[in-house]
Amino acid sequence: MLFLTFQLNQDTYALAADAVVEMLPAVELKEIPLAPGGTAGLMNYRGQPVPVIDLSQLNLGRPARTRYSTRIIIVRYRSHHCLGLRAEKVLDTVRGSTSEFREPGLRSEETPSLGPVLERDGRFIQWIQIDQLLSEQVRSALFPAAAGKD
Repeated sequence: MLFLTFQLNQDTYALAADAVVEMLPAVELKEIPLAPGGTAGLMNYRGQPVPVIDLSQLNLGRPARTRYSTRIIIVRYRSHHCLGLRAEKVLDTVRGSTSEFREPGLRSEETPSLGPVLERDGRFIQWIQIDQLLSEQVRSALFPAAAGKD
């Protein structure tokens, strides 16, 4: 299985490539006043408004830094929504079977999207479970027409 990797601080994380629709350069976003935590704004993706979550803001409490390697990754969220994920150091891919990933031994209710880890070259790569990324409150705010249907 192929995974797209990115970084939060010095740690490496991965998204399953089959959930990735497209990878785009960081673009200017429309701000959403009083948006839920982690929401970076809205972008125009092929004529449709798509909410963008800043993975650094969501997980580290600070916005993603503007770098040449900062990207917006358009993913399929819960099969039928497009969701943008702003991430830093989107530079590489890694191959690994799902059986190579191991439970990290530590889980937090605040971060249910942090899945199992894969050890490569002496470092851990943690799998982000996209469908677990948003809380019910954030999901309802970003996709109000689908509230209760997911």
